[in-house]
Amino acid sequence: MVPKDARAPASRERSCVARVPSVDPQAATPRILDVPEQARFEIRLGDELAGFAEYEREARRIAFTHTEVEARFEGRGLGSQLIAAALDSARQEGVAVRPFCPFVREYIASHPAYQDLVPEQERERFGLAPDAASRPPPRPGA
Repeated sequence: MVPKDARAPASRERSCVARVPSVDPQAATPRILDVPEQARFEIRLGDELAGFAEYEREARRIAFTHTEVEARFEGRGLGSQLIAAALDSARQEGVAVRPFCPFVREYIASHPAYQDLVPEQERERFGLAPDAASRPPPRPGA
């Protein structure tokens, strides 16, 4: 477990995308938030929590441990949007990524542009190519 003082400051949630007010979650634009006091990124439709990606922070690394999308929101690509925003946030902060969560690991494997976030010496451990340039491009529709 990562000590609480090693996590991001618990001041308030930080938005990764613009907030768009909406009443109907079916028509709402997804909002992705970093909620450090709960150690997770959340994706919301309107005021409803559609999914989250839990993490642990340690020094200059973020370890993704679990991702979940509510069953009624599955099949819309929300998990992928959530992980893309979380990885973009890690890149912006300049922190390394440890993808313990299988969903995050698979997302990185199928999106080679994110592989550089995983330290090269740890890529094999997570089943990723040691050098992102050595991976063939993903197949269309994959």
